[in-house]
Amino acid sequence: MFSVTVLSSVQRHYSLLMTQAPVVSIELLLDGPTESAVRTEWEALAAAGLSSLAAHRSATNRPHITLLVGVDLPALDPRSFAGRTAFEVRLGAPLLFGTGDRRVLARGVVPSHDLLSLHRDVHSAIGSAAAEADDGARTAPGAWTPHVTLARRVRTSDLERALGLVGGEIRGTARAVRRWDAATRTVTEIGEFGGSQT
Repeated sequence: MFSVTVLSSVQRHYSLLMTQAPVVSIELLLDGPTESAVRTEWEALAAAGLSSLAAHRSATNRPHITLLVGVDLPALDPRSFAGRTAFEVRLGAPLLFGTGDRRVLARGVVPSHDLLSLHRDVHSAIGSAAAEADDGARTAPGAWTPHVTLARRVRTSDLERALGLVGGEIRGTARAVRRWDAATRTVTEIGEFGGSQT
C-alpha cells in the first residue's frame, strides 16, 4: 500500500496558475494509455463528489508533468528536443501539496535519469529566465517534485475518501513536450519524442 507524502512548499506553483498573470508552463505529455489511466482516477474522484480535474472539460486539459512555470517565459526552440526518444515514466504514491483545509492531490512521479535529464535540458534551454521565473525556486533542478495532478481543492475532511480512489503504480511513456499559455488558453506543441520506449 502507498504511503502519502505531504508537501507545503509547492503551493506557490498552484497559486500562480490560478492568477490572472500571463503564466506559461512547459509540460511533459504522456502516452494514450497512461492518460486514460489518470483520467479514470479523475472521473472516480468526480463521481464521488470530490474535487477533480475532470471538472475542467477543455480539450487542453490533459494529464501532464509540469517542468517549469513562470510569467512570460521565452519560447523554446523545438530543435532542443531533436533526437530525444520516448522513455518510461512511473506514477507512484499520492502527494498532498499545500496547507489549510484544501489540498492539491497528485501522484508522485519516480525521478528517473531520463526524466531528470529532460528537466535539466528544458531549464538550460530557457536559460536565465528559468532561474528568474516566479516558480523557479520550486521547479529548478534539485528542488523539483515531479507529479501528475489529480485534484486541486480537496477538502482535508475528504482526503481519506479521495486517497482510497488512487490506485496502484502506473507505468507509462513520456511522449512530447508542450507550452501552455494561461493568458490565451492555448497550447503549442514543442517537440514529440521519437522511437518507442523499451
